Amino acid sequence: MQLYDELVARGLIAQVTNEEEIKEMINNGKATFYIGFDPTADSLHVGHFMALCLMKRLQMAGNKPIALIGGGTAMIGDPSGRTDMRSMMTRETIEHNCACFKKQMERFIEFGEDKARMVNNADWLLNLNYVEFIREIGGCFSVNNMLRAECFKQRMEKGLSFLEFNYMPMQSYDFYYLFKEYGCNMQFGGNDQWSNMLGGTELIRKKLGKDAHAMTITLLLNSEGKKMGKTAKGAVWLDPNKTSPYDFYQYWRNVEDADVLKCIRMLTFLPLEQINEMDSWKDAKLNEAKEILAFELTKLVHGEEEAMKAQASAKALFMGGGDADMPTTEIGADQLVDGKIGILNLMVACGLAPSNKQARQLVEQGGVFVNDEKVPAPQFAVSAEMLKEGVKIRKGKKVFHKAILK
Repeated sequence: MQLYDELVARGLIAQVTNEEEIKEMINNGKATFYIGFDPTADSLHVGHFMALCLMKRLQMAGNKPIALIGGGTAMIGDPSGRTDMRSMMTRETIEHNCACFKKQMERFIEFGEDKARMVNNADWLLNLNYVEFIREIGGCFSVNNMLRAECFKQRMEKGLSFLEFNYMPMQSYDFYYLFKEYGCNMQFGGNDQWSNMLGGTELIRKKLGKDAHAMTITLLLNSEGKKMGKTAKGAVWLDPNKTSPYDFYQYWRNVEDADVLKCIRMLTFLPLEQINEMDSWKDAKLNEAKEILAFELTKLVHGEEEAMKAQASAKALFMGGGDADMPTTEIGADQLVDGKIGILNLMVACGLAPSNKQARQLVEQGGVFVNDEKVPAPQFAVSAEMLKEGVKIRKGKKVFHKAILK
């Protein structure tokens, strides 16, 4: 099976322009493509996984990735898929985040001369003269067409600022610039970026002629990809200092039954033949598939050694064994009242619940255990003496955490 057909079989392709040309370019390693990343944090998260894995697959076939960091566009904010205006960032923060991104991306793709490159659109967008910019590309955009785009429709009800209205021309200019400077002939992005991406393709054709080859592809399930990165206590980060390898493993080990095979197809590099054999797996075998998913993705991000440690710790905890690698939260003396901390406050402090209200619901449903004993009531408290020894908290059947006095 050639690469493009494999991407389709894995469920990664949603929409394309010029499919036959795209297929020929990808299969023969002729694509120089870019995918954009917003530097809104100092770590990538699992919502970026599809894009990172796609870049790796394409580079393995000889294609050249460009990781475009939106340092310039981040200073405006992208309305796509949002109902509110994104907060703007300083250039220093953006540059720091870019450096963190590159370090994490090196796990997936190889940077270097004639290999992958990372670029920051702040390098060209911030130097543009506004009047010259409008004169150069303004006539290539129809306001009527822009207002029909889904990314703007979602914001029109609450109010779309002129600042945000500039986002589409700026993102389109990115593709135009990369096409001219780096020979970038293809762009990938999520479904919520489709209108912006088509804008870039059209801009190249209008400015450089119909013979200019600029291709567009969108990834499937972008909204689900973003949702993958969210848990009750925030995003699941690729940075081990933000999300430990154990927590990262457990996140994937606990995906919904309906999603496990979909995630294995999209995100792992296991052969499709092997994955297809799992289609009939049920019950205990489906749990085995989840372990395979968790191990493969933890290995990809954190290395095989950390993946093996996380897997061993998860199995030991499930069987009632040791807790050496259990995620741990230190509780300060200032968090205690009369030498104790209530179970609800403790769960929130450990990130096991986002609020006391939800922690109370979990306790009342009988789903919280302290040192393997069911917590009898929301009023239950843990003493300083217990915390000195370390307290093991279990939420449901699979989520373990340790609390210890600082």
